[in-house]
Amino acid sequence: MVEALLLGLVAFIAQSEYALGTSLISRPIVTGLLTGLVLGDMETGIVMGATLELAFIGSFSVGASLPPDVVTGGILGVAFAINSGAGTETALLLGLPIATLALIVKNIYNGMFIPLLCHKADAYAEVGNTRGIERMHLISGIGLSLTLGIIVTVSYLAGVNVVKGFLDAIPEFIKHGLSVATGIIPALGFAMLARLLINKKVAPYFFLGFILMAYLKIPVTGIAILGAIVAVVMVNMPKLAASQPAPRKERLMTMKMISDKDRQQAENTELVTARDLRRVFWRSFQMEFFLEL
Repeated sequence: MVEALLLGLVAFIAQSEYALGTSLISRPIVTGLLTGLVLGDMETGIVMGATLELAFIGSFSVGASLPPDVVTGGILGVAFAINSGAGTETALLLGLPIATLALIVKNIYNGMFIPLLCHKADAYAEVGNTRGIERMHLISGIGLSLTLGIIVTVSYLAGVNVVKGFLDAIPEFIKHGLSVATGIIPALGFAMLARLLINKKVAPYFFLGFILMAYLKIPVTGIAILGAIVAVVMVNMPKLAASQPAPRKERLMTMKMISDKDRQQAENTELVTARDLRRVFWRSFQMEFFLEL
C-alpha cells in the first residue's frame, strides 16, 4: 500500500512539472529512477527508464495534439516490470499501451472538465477578478495531476498479480520477439524526433555528426562538445556583427529620422523597473502553475 501511494505521489509530481518551470521531470528517464527508488531497485529503474525515454523521445505536444502520457506509462511500465522480475522489453510492452490509455483519460478531462473551468474564468474576467482566473488555472492543473496520480495508485494495487499472470501466459517466442523489438523502438523514437526537428537549416549538422561518428570514429561525447562549440559560435556571431559601429553617414541619417517629438516622448516614457519585471514573472508563473494546456 505504501509503495502504491508513493508511486501515486511520484505521478502527481511528474504530471505537475509545469509548477517547476517545465523541468522535464515527467520524462521516463526521471520517473524510472524515482520508481526504482520507491521499489528498492534503483539500478533497474534507471535502465528501464532510459529505454522508455528512447521510445518516447519524440513524444511532445504539437499544437492541440497530445502524445501518449509518458508519466503514467513510464511509472506503471517500470513498476510492473520490476515486480514481475521481467526485463526491459516488458517495461516497453506494458508502458506503451498504458500511456495510450492514460491519454484517453487526459482527453476526457480536457474535453469535459476544462471547458467548465474556462467558462468560469471568463465570468471572472468580465468582472475583473484576476484571482478567480488564477484559481481556475490552479484547479485545472491540480485536478488533472491528482486524477492521474490516483489512477497510478489504484492500477498498481490492482494490477500486480494480473500483470504477473499475463506475462506468464505469453509464449516464449513472443517474448523473444519483444526483446528484439526493444532495439528497434528506440530507433523509432529518434525517427519521430528527427521528423519534428530536422529541416533544411539543421540537416547539414545532423549529417555532419553522423559522418564524424561513422567514418572518423569520434565518440558521442566529442561530437556533443563540438556541437556545443558550434552552437555558441553561431549564437554570438549576430551579436558581434550588431556590435560593430555603423558608418558615419548611416548614423547621421538615423539621427535625422528621429524627430524632436519622438525623442521627447522617449525621454518622458517611464522605464520598466526590475520590480515590475519580478511581479510580472511571478504572476505569470503562478498562472502557468500546473497548467498543461
